[in-house]
Amino acid sequence: MQLQIGIDGMHCASCSANVEKSVSALPGVTSAHVNLALEEAMVEFDEGTLDQEEIFKSITALGFTVRDTLHLSEDEQIAKMHVARKRMTFSWIITAIVMALMIPHMLPHAVFGGRIFPHQIDAWLMFTLSLVAMVFPAREVYTSAWKSLAARAANMEVLIAMGTIASIVVTPLSLVVKDISAHEFAGIAAMIISFYLTGRYLESKARGKASEALRKLVSLGAKTALMLVDGEEVEMPIHKIKNGDIFIVKPGAKVPTDGVILSGTSSLDESIATGESMPVTRSAGENVLGATINLEGYFQAKATKVGSETFLAQVIKMVSDAQLSKVPIQLLADKITAVFVPVVIVLAVLVFSSWLIFPSFMAAVAAFITTFIPLSLPAEGLAAALMATIATLVIACPCALGLATPTALMVGSGIGATNGILIRSGEALQRMKDVDTILFDKTGTLTHGKPELIKTHSLKGTDDDNLSLAHSLESLSEHPLALAIKGAALARGIKALPTEGFEASAGRGISAEIDGKKYMMGSLNWFNELGLAMPDISADQALAYAGKVYLADESGVLAIFYVADTIKDEAYEIVQTLIKKGINPIMMSGDNQETAEAIAKSCGISQVMANVLPADKAQQVKDLQAQGRVVAMIGDGINDAPALKQADIGIAMGLGTDIAIEAADITILRGDLRLIPLALRLSTQTFAKIRQNLFWAFFYNIVAIPLAAFGVLHPVIAEMAMALSSVTVVTNANLLRRKF
Repeated sequence: MQLQIGIDGMHCASCSANVEKSVSALPGVTSAHVNLALEEAMVEFDEGTLDQEEIFKSITALGFTVRDTLHLSEDEQIAKMHVARKRMTFSWIITAIVMALMIPHMLPHAVFGGRIFPHQIDAWLMFTLSLVAMVFPAREVYTSAWKSLAARAANMEVLIAMGTIASIVVTPLSLVVKDISAHEFAGIAAMIISFYLTGRYLESKARGKASEALRKLVSLGAKTALMLVDGEEVEMPIHKIKNGDIFIVKPGAKVPTDGVILSGTSSLDESIATGESMPVTRSAGENVLGATINLEGYFQAKATKVGSETFLAQVIKMVSDAQLSKVPIQLLADKITAVFVPVVIVLAVLVFSSWLIFPSFMAAVAAFITTFIPLSLPAEGLAAALMATIATLVIACPCALGLATPTALMVGSGIGATNGILIRSGEALQRMKDVDTILFDKTGTLTHGKPELIKTHSLKGTDDDNLSLAHSLESLSEHPLALAIKGAALARGIKALPTEGFEASAGRGISAEIDGKKYMMGSLNWFNELGLAMPDISADQALAYAGKVYLADESGVLAIFYVADTIKDEAYEIVQTLIKKGINPIMMSGDNQETAEAIAKSCGISQVMANVLPADKAQQVKDLQAQGRVVAMIGDGINDAPALKQADIGIAMGLGTDIAIEAADITILRGDLRLIPLALRLSTQTFAKIRQNLFWAFFYNIVAIPLAAFGVLHPVIAEMAMALSSVTVVTNANLLRRKF
C-alpha cells in the first residue's frame, strides 16, 4: 500500500532525514521518501505487516505532527507565514533594544566608561532580553530540539539551541571567570534567534511559492455538489459523492466530479484538461470532467468516477508523486544530511578544545585567513574558544543541502503541470535531458488518431453530390472509414438521403438504392470483381498513405474518397526542432512500408520502422538501447504500454488510456507535440538549477564552517550567513519560472 502523509514541524533537512530513517526502519516498510519543501512523506508498506497508525506514531515520537489534510491550502500556507512573521517581528523588537544597549560598548568615549548603566546592569538587561527571545518567539526551537534529542535524532535546531544557550550562560559565568566579558555574549542569543527566525520566515515564503502550482491544482476542484436526492436538490460536500449518484450543474458552477450527462446541453470550459480556451458543447451521453466550469445551460449527470479516481485527482497525484520523489544526484546530499548534526556537535567540541589547548596555532591560522579575507581577528583565551564554538554551531546548515534538490524539483514539476506536462518522478526529469533518440508511435502521436476525409476525387458529378450519396450509403455503418465520410458530410451540412435494399458484403463494401438507382461503395478489389472500369489514379501518388473508398453506380466509378489519419499540423516543425537539438527521430508503425514512409516523409522523419506488431514494440526499444542510445518512446494506446515501460523515458500523449499513462514517465495532457521540446528544455533547466543549488550548498558549508571554527566569523554574522544560505537555494529554484 502507498500512503502519503502531511507532516508539520519539520524545519530542516535533518528533520526530514530523521523521519525517513525512523519510518524506513519499521517492519513492513518497503520505501519511505520525505520531502522537506512539501512537508510530506510517501510511504510504501505491507498492510498485513504494519498498520498505518504505527507509521504515524513513529513520526510523532520524533516531535512532529501528522496533518489531517495532505496538502496545505493557500489559506493554511498564509496562516503559517503569518505566525512566522509575528515571531520574527517580536524577536527583532527585542533585538533592536539589545543592539541599542550594545552600541555604547563599541564607542571609545561613552557614558559610564562605555556603558549606559553602571555595574554591568546593561549586560544583565541584555541577558534578560535574550532570555525573553528564547522563551517566547523562539520557544518552538527549543521544544523541537528537546524532542529530537529525546528521540535520539538530533536536528538542526539542536545546533541553534546549543549555540544560543552557550552564549547566554556566559553572562552568569562572567561573574566567576574574569577573562570573559558578559557584554560580548549577553546579546548574541537574541540576534542569533532573530536571524534564524527571519531565515525561517523568508524560507517559508519562498517554499510556499515553490509549491504554488500544486496548491492551485488542489484549489481547482469544487468544494460542494448539488445532488438530486429523492427528486430534491441537496447541497453536500464533495467527498460524500458516490459512483452512480446524480448531480446537477447550473450555469457558472464547477462540475463536482467526473460523470456522464443524463439530460441537458451546455458549454463547458475544459481548459484544465485540454489547454484550449474555446468552450466545448456537451450533451446527453457525453462525459464531463470534474473541476471543469459550466459556462451556460443546465444539465444532470451521473457520477462515474469519484475521489482519487477522477481526472483532477490523478493529475494532482502525479504532480505530488514527482515532487515527493528524489533524483539520483540527491543521494550524496542525503547521506551527508543524515549525519550532519552529530558531526557538527563533535566538531564544535573539537573547536572548543583546540582553542583551549592550541590557542597560538588557532590564532595563527585565523591571522593567516584574515590576510586574504577582510574579517576580524578573534578574541583571546576562553572568550575566543566560546565565540568560535558558538559560530561553528550556528553556521553549520544542512537545510541548504536538504532544500537544494526538492525545491528545484517542485518548481520544475509545477511549471510542467501548468503547461500540461505531468512528470511522474524526479528521476524521469533528470533522465529526460540525456535522451538522444525519440521513437514516435504513429497513431495518435504524429497523427490525430482518427480517420478523416482529406480529399474527394469526383469523376462524375460534383463533390457535394457524391458526398451526399456516400453519406447516405454509410449512414448505417460504424466502420472508422464510414464515420470519417459521415463526419465530413455533416460538417458541410449535407444530410443523408433515404435508402432501400441495403446490403453489406463483409470486407468488400456496401450497396443500396437511392431514388430507385443502385449505388455501391467499397474497395478497389471488390469493384474489380464486379468488373467495373477503374480510373487512372497515378496522379494521386502523393496521397499513398490514405485509404481509398470508391463510389460507383452500375455505369462506373463516380468518385474516390481519400480517408486518412491526418498528420498533426505541428508534426513537421517539431521534428525539425528535435533534429536541430541533436535528437534522432524515428517513426514506428504497424502500416506497410510504403504507407509508413509516406507519413514519415510528411513529418520530416527519415528513419521508419514499419509492419511492427504491438507485441514487438518493446523489442524495437530494446534493440535501440542495445546500440547505446537513450530512448524516449512516445505513444498513446494500450498496446504502447510495454514499450513505454521499456524505454528510458516513456511519454504518453493526450489523455491516453489509464494503462498508457500508468506506464509512462511523462504524460502530455493535451496531446500537443509542441510540448515535447518544452519537456526537454524543462528537464535541462531544472537539472541545471539542482546542480547550482547543490554546488552552493556544499560550497557554503565547506567555506563557512572553517571560517567559524577559526574564530574569524562572529556568531551573529555566522547565523546571518546560515539563514541566507537556505533562502538562497530556494530563491534560486524559484528563478526557474523566468525561463518559461
